[in-house]
Amino acid sequence: MADKKKTDLPEKGAVLQRDGETYAIAPDTPAGVVSPEILRRIADVAEKYGAAAIKITSAQRMVIVGLREEEIDSVWEDLGISPGAAIGLCVRSVKTCPGTTFCKRGISDSLSLGLALHDAYHGMSLPAKFKIGVSGCPNCCGESWVKDIGFFGFKNGFKVVVGGEAGRKPRIAQELTYVESIDDAKNVVQSVLDYYKANAKTKERIGDFIDRIGFDEFKADVL
Repeated sequence: MADKKKTDLPEKGAVLQRDGETYAIAPDTPAGVVSPEILRRIADVAEKYGAAAIKITSAQRMVIVGLREEEIDSVWEDLGISPGAAIGLCVRSVKTCPGTTFCKRGISDSLSLGLALHDAYHGMSLPAKFKIGVSGCPNCCGESWVKDIGFFGFKNGFKVVVGGEAGRKPRIAQELTYVESIDDAKNVVQSVLDYYKANAKTKERIGDFIDRIGFDEFKADVL
C-alpha cells in the first residue's frame, strides 16, 4: 500500500520541505529580537536532531530545516518556545526595524509598537494571510510599503498605510491615516482587521479586497 502523501502540518507549526519528506519549524521570535539563551537553545536543538540548516527568514524568524515528522513534537518540547505563525490564513508576522531603541536614524519607537502589535494580533485568524511592517523612519526597513498594513515613524507618531504586498503581484500600500501613540495604532489595526474579517472573501488579500470595494469606502468605514 502506498504511503500517505505528506503535507504541511499546521497544527504542529511544521512546513513540508522540497524533498517531500522532512519539515521546517519556525520558533516565534517577536520583532526579531532574541536573547543569547534563546540562540543557544535553538542551536542546541538543531544540533541534537541533525537539522539540515537554521535559516533566517524575511519574517525575522529562525527556521530549523530538515526535521523528520516523528521528531517534531519532541523538538518543540525541547525548545520551549511557541511556534511562529509561518503558515495559514492569519496574521503571520510583524516585521519591525530597530527604531529609536537601537538605530541612530530612528525617529519613532517602532520596536515597542511592533512588539505591541505582535502580542495583540500574531496568529489571529483572517480571510487570508496578513503581514504587518513597522518602520521607525521613512527609510522603510520594516518594508511597510509592501505589507498588508504598515507603519512609518515620524516626529509625532506614525503614518499608517494599508494594502501592500510583495508577492507575485507586488503592490504599494495606500496611505490611510496618522496615529500619535501605540494605543491609537492598535485601535486602527483592530478596526481594519474587524472590517476585513467581516467583509472579505476567503483567501482575498486585503489589497484585493480594497480594490473590490474601493479605497474611499474602505477608509470611511474603518476610520
